[in-house]
Amino acid sequence: MEKQKKKKSHFPFRLNFLFFSVFLLFSILILRLGFVQIVYGENFKRDLERKEDITVSNPVPRGKMYDRDFKVIVDNIPKNAITFTNEGFSQNEMVETAEELAKLIDKKTDKVTDRDQRDFWILKHPKRADDKITKKEKELYEAKILTDSDLYKLKRDRITPLELKEINQDLEVLALYREFNSGYKYTPQIIKNENVTEQEIAAVSENLQSLPGVDTTTDWDRTYLFENTLRSVLGKVTKSDEGLPADRLDYYLAKGYSRNDRIGKSQLEMQYEDILHGYKSKVKNITDKTGNVIETQIITNGKKGNDLVLTIDMDLQMAVDKIIEEELWAAKQFPGTSLTDRAYVVLMDPRNGEVLAMSGKKIERNQETGKVEMEDDALGTFTTTYNVGSAVKGATVLTGYKTGAISPGTIFDDAGLKIQATPLKKSYAYLGKLNEINALKKSSNVYMFRTAIRIGNGHYEYDKPLKIDNTAFDTIRNSFASFGLGTRTGIDLPNEQTGVKGQSKLPGYLLDLVIGQYDTYSAMQLAQYVSTIANGGYRMQPHVVKQIREPVEGSNEPGAVVKDIQPLVLNTIDAKKMWMYRVQTGFRKVMQEPGGTAYKFFSGVTYAPAGKTGTAEAFYDGPLRSRFGKEPPPVMNLSLVSYAPSVNPEVAMAVLVPWAYAGKEDNKANLKIGRRVLDMYFQMKKK
Repeated sequence: MEKQKKKKSHFPFRLNFLFFSVFLLFSILILRLGFVQIVYGENFKRDLERKEDITVSNPVPRGKMYDRDFKVIVDNIPKNAITFTNEGFSQNEMVETAEELAKLIDKKTDKVTDRDQRDFWILKHPKRADDKITKKEKELYEAKILTDSDLYKLKRDRITPLELKEINQDLEVLALYREFNSGYKYTPQIIKNENVTEQEIAAVSENLQSLPGVDTTTDWDRTYLFENTLRSVLGKVTKSDEGLPADRLDYYLAKGYSRNDRIGKSQLEMQYEDILHGYKSKVKNITDKTGNVIETQIITNGKKGNDLVLTIDMDLQMAVDKIIEEELWAAKQFPGTSLTDRAYVVLMDPRNGEVLAMSGKKIERNQETGKVEMEDDALGTFTTTYNVGSAVKGATVLTGYKTGAISPGTIFDDAGLKIQATPLKKSYAYLGKLNEINALKKSSNVYMFRTAIRIGNGHYEYDKPLKIDNTAFDTIRNSFASFGLGTRTGIDLPNEQTGVKGQSKLPGYLLDLVIGQYDTYSAMQLAQYVSTIANGGYRMQPHVVKQIREPVEGSNEPGAVVKDIQPLVLNTIDAKKMWMYRVQTGFRKVMQEPGGTAYKFFSGVTYAPAGKTGTAEAFYDGPLRSRFGKEPPPVMNLSLVSYAPSVNPEVAMAVLVPWAYAGKEDNKANLKIGRRVLDMYFQMKKK
């Protein structure tokens, strides 16, 4: 009995101890919850309400461009800049910041408009602006006849000139506020990046606490180290206040660009935008419900854009530019050259399509100074096309072979052809009976005419109508295109032009087509065409970018190779080796044998050139075209295609001088330019 009593006496004690322990634990929990709520409650509440959906991308410098020998062509110059990031500030807050910033920096006011001033006056004087609305107008507004926009317009229009003068002393503030207000939320907006002094940077940096949203940074300027050489091909980059182009806005936004990013807007800068632009640093701004930035987190560090190594040899490019300039000015001393204003040269490696130089020069009148100046027009080597004349005859002969119209050794008499109701179509002189090799050497038109007639299944009789199969136009054009004539060459630059194809299919125009006096071609097409003959029948894609390389910070030395641009064969010519050899022989005789149309200019050179000259009678279609009404004057276009050495060639050249002269005095500008350019190439090679 005593043992049972002892056991019963322990039970209430244990129960009480358990209740006490539970009570104590609950008390501690309540105290802890109270402490957390009182001390950390606001922090936890803000964490609960915050949203992590604002990512800001900061721009990085663009990649450089080098020539094939790693000379820097395009670079970036760092410069001081002041930025503003709208983190959800009200208009009044931005005005206050602008007022403080205006005390520290100078800001140009030339972009401030009358509309800006009126809007700013309303912002500064809201009560006075409201007083400009009549009682009747307020009633119309309440009746929903007038809108908020209507009332605002009335306020703005009723501001007097005297009232506008009140903000003259605040124009710098307005200019800054205008920049603040034009940016996008959470995106840094450049406020000033021109002539930012070290004193301004120091003053702003010291006062960042009182300048919410303002920051100092390093911006960059794109610089082109060779001012008037290849400039039109390198392209341009948009300015910081231009932003993304409206017509491609969605495209760039989808690729992660900000609206105020600078991008390449033409030529190489645009074509290789994805390579040059680089990867921007990304920062995540964590905000609360009211838009205040609570925390900033770095997501990724930026990486400067990759560099481009071009195929261009800038020393050679500048030398060719100089030759064109000198010979173009010299040609202008001849009679009949009032319309002569441009010339083009392309040098290409026929083995791989690398463009070694692409030079164009154009004489233009400076609209500001009124002076006549020589401007870069390298762009014209592939964006402008002209009748080129007999330079295409190599393609004509090979087309004749392929279609069976002629065979190696076919002979034609060079006597002129008289088609009913048309003038006599002949060569520049009677050249006798010729095979295709000598027809190329002496540049016989008649040989090509007779080849074309056979391609079109025609039958020629003196002073009789000539009938041909119209499909011959397509046959010849398709064959020419396989060499690069009348089609895109595939060059890695935008806006390449293919040329103009004559629309009429009268028989006489077929004869003009095969001597280069009907369709139009560019200098780049001529370079691709002659390269195809030089290398034995491979149409190589021309390209101006040789490599893509990693950037190296703080150095002009190129980094590691990211990508080598490999040679690309677009197509091969369906021709027997013997056919190609005979055309190459004809081209060699043009420049190396007496009687060849270029022999007088190239006799005695050591680099054994081959090629074909061209002269085309065309109609002027240049900048002075409007002066001549419906009938533009006839002019002569000059061309030259060449490669050297004639065995295992290493360089191919195209020279094109549109509207070289009018009348009978040939200034030979194509041959003078061509001789000097090839001489220069081989001289520089030795050095």
